[in-house]
Amino acid sequence: MAKVMQQGGAADGDDTARVSALLRDGRLDEAARVAEAWAGRSPEAPDAWRLVSLVAQRAGDFERMLEAAEAAHAAAPADPGAEFRLLECRLYCGQADRVIARLRELERGGRDDAPLLCRVAEYYAHCARHADAHRCYERAVELAPDNPDYLFSLAASQIALGLLDAAEATLGRVIELNPHDYDAWRNRATLRRWTRDENHVAEIEAMLERGVQRPAGEAQLGYALAKELEDLGDDEASFRALERGAGARRRLMRYRVETDLEAIERIRETYTADWLASQPRGCPGTGPVFVIGLPRSGTTLVDRILGSHSRVASLGEINDFAYALMRTAGSAASKLELISSAAGAEPARLGRYYLDSTRAYGVAADYLVDKTPLNYLYVGLICAALPDARIVHLARAPLDACYGMYRTLFRAGYPFSYDLDDLARYYIAYHGLMQHWRQEFPDALLDVRYEDLVEDQEGVSRRIVGYCGLPWEPECLDFHRNRAPVATASSAQVRRPVYRDALARWRRYERQLAPLAERLEAAGIDTGRNR
Repeated sequence: MAKVMQQGGAADGDDTARVSALLRDGRLDEAARVAEAWAGRSPEAPDAWRLVSLVAQRAGDFERMLEAAEAAHAAAPADPGAEFRLLECRLYCGQADRVIARLRELERGGRDDAPLLCRVAEYYAHCARHADAHRCYERAVELAPDNPDYLFSLAASQIALGLLDAAEATLGRVIELNPHDYDAWRNRATLRRWTRDENHVAEIEAMLERGVQRPAGEAQLGYALAKELEDLGDDEASFRALERGAGARRRLMRYRVETDLEAIERIRETYTADWLASQPRGCPGTGPVFVIGLPRSGTTLVDRILGSHSRVASLGEINDFAYALMRTAGSAASKLELISSAAGAEPARLGRYYLDSTRAYGVAADYLVDKTPLNYLYVGLICAALPDARIVHLARAPLDACYGMYRTLFRAGYPFSYDLDDLARYYIAYHGLMQHWRQEFPDALLDVRYEDLVEDQEGVSRRIVGYCGLPWEPECLDFHRNRAPVATASSAQVRRPVYRDALARWRRYERQLAPLAERLEAAGIDTGRNR
């Protein structure tokens, strides 16, 4: 998210504190009763309705979430917090078209309001309208040229649009204005390969030596330093910096990998061939293409190859299937409860929610690519809800996949990637789930090895395009010329033709990754260490 984004004004009083405490304890029913009682006593209070909306969202009751957000906005139509909360809820409910239309109105009316333009821009980005977001950020910077937060957001939009030289210059300006914007250092480090003659290693090391002003700064500077040292070939120092950055990030998180492992095991137990056979037919219709796998496994590369086809457009990484699932399955107090309740949801309804949601983005193409890696968790549900969908699974050599995730500071998600033990355990669970899908749903997906794609770009690209039911177009080989936005950690890399630099990168860190490799091998996973 852009740094300028703010939540709407919080409610005050005993009810707010009580609901917050109940939510922390996971007591959703009680939290809902308290919030609803407040809204019933004070229907004119937008904060009361906003609290109802937040509780409903936590419970997965999207209909009530949206109703309450509408009530908050009706009670305070001039309150930006209520306005943007309503837009957020509309996105959850698959109404991107209504959100985009309202953003256009807000942009037209706020041409001289830089904070408003930045909030509008962020929501444009959530709607995969990165050029629109960029336009708003440019205007905000025109109005406040020395605001480092606006400049940072502009740089993020420049990266998404492939304007990498401009982004580097903009991030340099951010750092001039605020040397303690550690995220700017980290983002700049990712934009290109640094050399002995041009790098920022000494400056980053000096900043770490002096100490950071914010807890997240150690992680951001650690990743920046690791990237630049790796470019310089100083692998030992690079990995030490990476360990420091990842460790700092992990200490800031309240995460238990066991929670994800339990969820994956419940998915394997619940979604089987017998379960699918018992389901009524889902929503028919060709067009949806899911590109799945772990992050840093080549999903963005395949997304760009497909998106270079004249009949295909990419929506990027969206949460629409998960949102559609929550709308269909109803309220759930935990991941495990949602997994179980989703098994009884109506497949056609789930499929229709998803299709309506993705079409609401207003992208004109016969095929729409959803490149959300963790949709690999939903293969069974996708097969039931969207029987004509195509699913392309990207697999990468295990140690390269794990190191690729470990060396990436994600803006959100993937909390398992900051500790090598967590990472090994999660990868083993992921590997087991993919084996489960192949066994239970043998015709559900196309497996593509990243290494095969690099070694035989045309042959594998033709196989992917053909699997999707599309005629071959040679433009798919020129994916790096595709000017469509990319808002993922691979946004700089996919502006280049296919390259071999990342193959077997893990061997540079074989000693440091040995404990992880041993965990994988003990689980029966071939890491390739003996080849």
